[in-house]
Amino acid sequence: MMGRSKSIELIARGVCVEGGGMLLCHSKGASNTFLPGGHVEWEESARAALEREIEEELGLDAEAGRFLGVVEHKFLQGKNEKAHHEINLVFSLEIPGIDPREAPESCESPLEFFWTRLSELPDSQLEPWPLRDLIPKWLDVEGAEGWGSTFRNAKRETG
Repeated sequence: MMGRSKSIELIARGVCVEGGGMLLCHSKGASNTFLPGGHVEWEESARAALEREIEEELGLDAEAGRFLGVVEHKFLQGKNEKAHHEINLVFSLEIPGIDPREAPESCESPLEFFWTRLSELPDSQLEPWPLRDLIPKWLDVEGAEGWGSTFRNAKRETG
């Protein structure tokens, strides 16, 4: 496998639901989507990382709420098929003043944000793909936490 790296990325992601819609983003021109958030930096908590990333990406204050779950993800990216291995820590996310009737403007030119209805999540191309099933379950049951994986040999466990 070309471009194999031997590091694991720690990512903080947020589930922001307003007016029946959920905030997603993608790299411009890409078909896959992902939850807002980004890398946790050295000596930074995952919640603080999520709030920092929202401020950097959208220029808005945010509050990372309840821990929802974790999804490990392994994938190949780009023409060189660079291997990635990431652990996604997922939290509920409040962004005061965000309008679910308008796509928020990104402060980072490669990113584009948009709203999707929760009912459309299975068709959203959301990655890592276990989130498509896990998010509705996490939102349905207060206190339900779960785990998902894109590893072929991982047992599927949700709570």
